[in-house]
Amino acid sequence: MKKTFYLFILAGLFVGCTYNYKETINYKINEPVLMSVSEFRQSVKVTKEQHQISNYGKICFYNGFLYISESEVGIHIIDNTNPSNPRVVGFIELVGNADLAIRDNVLYADALIDLVWFDISDPANPKLKGRLENAFPDALPPFDNPYGYDYKLCYTDDGKMKGVVVGWNLKERTEKVDAQKSWWGGGYYALDGLGSTGLTSKNGGSQTAGVNGSMSRFTIYNDYLYAVINYQMCIFDLKTGQTPEKKIENFWIGNVETIFSYKDKMFLGMPTGMAIYSVADPVKPSYCSTVSHVWGCDPVVVDNDLAYVTVRSGNFCGQTVDELLIIDVKDVYHPLPLVTYTMTHPKGLGIDNNTLFLCDDGLKVFKLGNPQTLIANQITHVKGMDGYDVIPFEKVLMMIADNGLYQYDYSDLNHIKQLSVIPIVKE
Repeated sequence: MKKTFYLFILAGLFVGCTYNYKETINYKINEPVLMSVSEFRQSVKVTKEQHQISNYGKICFYNGFLYISESEVGIHIIDNTNPSNPRVVGFIELVGNADLAIRDNVLYADALIDLVWFDISDPANPKLKGRLENAFPDALPPFDNPYGYDYKLCYTDDGKMKGVVVGWNLKERTEKVDAQKSWWGGGYYALDGLGSTGLTSKNGGSQTAGVNGSMSRFTIYNDYLYAVINYQMCIFDLKTGQTPEKKIENFWIGNVETIFSYKDKMFLGMPTGMAIYSVADPVKPSYCSTVSHVWGCDPVVVDNDLAYVTVRSGNFCGQTVDELLIIDVKDVYHPLPLVTYTMTHPKGLGIDNNTLFLCDDGLKVFKLGNPQTLIANQITHVKGMDGYDVIPFEKVLMMIADNGLYQYDYSDLNHIKQLSVIPIVKE
């Protein structure tokens, strides 16, 4: 008993310690670049002038045209009716854009807190048709570093945004803080302001919906647009024509990075695994299961009841593991991991005609069959670029990479040939 008593006294001494000195700390933090709501909503511009593509982004293919979302900048429109000679024919300046989806000649895109849509009946001359304000009320632009952001510069004391956050400036700060307020378990948690973030029809030669790359956070299923943004799933009813209706309130779904529609299921790529939701009732997604993996960034695609998931390392992905996972999802309530392959640094992937196209140390192409022998069935490996995402469609592969848009003819898998490159020029 005495030993226990003394332990409690010692514990109490440590917990109750009060330090009466100031401690100087140095840290980095992202400060917001703010724009007024009115200025933000008037900033959309459509032009036929060619804008240099300066960074890779999400991709969507629709009826001969390829749309590239350059993060936080806007959407490049490329006439790809001749993949050997693609032409940039237009640009939508859209502050805060990251994702897009297309259905029935209407392009839907996020603009930070809003959903906007354009009539692309004439792809080279899109027309802004509408805006659903505050569709994504908690949306913030990403930052390209591992630091937090200054919450108090973004929000008022009652939690309202001070403006639209359209970017970030990384700042170094030096502050003196009360040691007893700042130190706990090895971290400075009492610092004011510190936060954290973070379908097609091939009949008749015309698509009813665009084909998105695997990195997309937007997907369309039947008459609904699904978006996973800032830990929430948002569902929009498209049956109302060209004016989407927010069907339900955004609901919490966790840290989801990508979404892929397969049959009546949604496959969600998360840093900790792959989650599966049923959308048999499109406006009431129901949880089916989760397959966990090591912490890492990942997209997912599904074909023939097999899910292919890449896990990659990096500062924002939290791991040093680079893998390709193959999972049997025939029973979505009891998915079965089949095999894991070590990769170099995999990102996006796509499947067409029993062929897997994988962005990893360039581009790797595999013939699908027995998952256990995938590596032995590698067809080719093209190096010289850091591939980000792919869309394989009717024997043409479109791949966005760090240094350009690459296109390949894969009508003969034994002789895949490059058709064209549109270079990305870093600013």
